[in-house]
Amino acid sequence: MGITDASIMPVLAVDDLDRATTFYHDKLGFSVRRLGEDPNTALVEIGDSGRLLLYKSTYKRGENTVAAFLIKDVEGTVSELQGRGITFEEYDLPGLKTNNGVAVIGDLHSAWFKDSEGNTIAISTELPEVVRKAA
Repeated sequence: MGITDASIMPVLAVDDLDRATTFYHDKLGFSVRRLGEDPNTALVEIGDSGRLLLYKSTYKRGENTVAAFLIKDVEGTVSELQGRGITFEEYDLPGLKTNNGVAVIGDLHSAWFKDSEGNTIAISTELPEVVRKAA
């Protein structure tokens, strides 16, 4: 038993915890709960066992992707979230070009948006399909 048996939980820094919890609940549709008496953290519950921890911090946010939601229908989810007011990033880089927010690289479909706190979040093709096809 050790780190190779662990599960993982992304931890995202936020400037305004109330704004962030509203975003993850109202815009993305997740259940969000505060952690006990701690006014600086909240837990976003994703699916049956996924979790995302939000914590109030003044640390700078990077431009890198900090978390990815692994799903089956990227295009359908992008359309649904656009209907909720989510704006997806558009990229035109060597080896990565999006169309309506979605990049297609072989069988991998991915899209990126920023949460209310400037964190870059991805939605991508469900991992087992990608891993199986990469073998």
